[in-house]
Amino acid sequence: MSQRVFFYVQHLLGIGHLRRAATLARALSRGGFDVLLVSGGAPVPGLDTGGARFHQLPPVRARDEGLRELSRLDGRPLDDGFRAGRAAMLVELLRLEAPDILVTEQFPFGRTQLRFELMPLLGAAKDLPKPPKIVSSVRDVLRESASASRIAQTLATFDAFFDAVLVHADPRLVALDRSFAGWEQLRGRAHYTGYVVEREQAPMAPQDTDARDPAAEVIVSVGGGAVGGPLLRAAIAARPLSSLADRRWRLLVGNNLPEAERASLSASPGIEIEPARDDFTALLARSVLSISQAGYNTVVETLIYGDRAVLVPFSTPRETEQARRAGILAERGLVQAVTADGLDGQTLAAAVDRAMAGRSIRSFPRCDANGGAATASFLASLT
Repeated sequence: MSQRVFFYVQHLLGIGHLRRAATLARALSRGGFDVLLVSGGAPVPGLDTGGARFHQLPPVRARDEGLRELSRLDGRPLDDGFRAGRAAMLVELLRLEAPDILVTEQFPFGRTQLRFELMPLLGAAKDLPKPPKIVSSVRDVLRESASASRIAQTLATFDAFFDAVLVHADPRLVALDRSFAGWEQLRGRAHYTGYVVEREQAPMAPQDTDARDPAAEVIVSVGGGAVGGPLLRAAIAARPLSSLADRRWRLLVGNNLPEAERASLSASPGIEIEPARDDFTALLARSVLSISQAGYNTVVETLIYGDRAVLVPFSTPRETEQARRAGILAERGLVQAVTADGLDGQTLAAAVDRAMAGRSIRSFPRCDANGGAATASFLASLT
């Protein structure tokens, strides 16, 4: 009989968390697990869960880019009745599933706004006749906490409920101790898996792309697009100022770009504007340069398939993850980075020129991107 995995994920603004969880769910299903992926965020049409089952909770999202408050999809705030009802649904679903393994994406290292349902879920898991192994699944970078008390709370929750934390990263590039001050207390129960790649079947990047090929494009992408408008506008302004003014710049706007932002973009000679594409990694493999934000999924694909890159991380006082990731990779010389508050056509064009004068990503050792299979192997070792 297959081992059962109950995999909880909550995306709040973009859709990267859900897509990475779906990638892991597919890998676990291929590895022989019976997986239920439980999502608490907005539905994403066409989400590929492979052989995994899927359950949609009543969805919530971040009220705004500050990520401090949650709301329903129509903007209504969460009240006590909604919170209690969703927590009860989650606990009942867990009891019906009686999983062998419970995976929480980010928690307790993030998603602390969801404690109202995750603490009851963890307590219910411990009370099952056969309690499951409990594992946290995190990215290469955590949101930094300015509070020692928050770190202490995270570690206390981890110690009380969790058996392990899976870090979906290659520590040769980005290690978790760069963004989590409590690493020393965790390291004995932390396991690096390598990066998780969403498009497992994408073609490998050619190793002999000629940057002088006039057909090689600049690819500008903003993931789902919810906060991508400033980068797209800066790219349009940067093209004529850069050393790649003679190339086609292909802007992939994303399905969640607000309509007002979309309307503010104007195509011009050498600029193509179109929706996000399923063949993104193939575009990267043929491109001379990638310009993007610094979300986990896009950065990993850029490291695997890209030639040169400029990262413009989305950043707020609470959302430090992208800025930290971009900064570490820029330190190592793999990419160039531009801060969001310093972004305009001139600064972006200057970063493009620095990237073109520097080393190709392909000249560095290839990063470990075996995260899906390694996760399945580790969870199999727990049971």
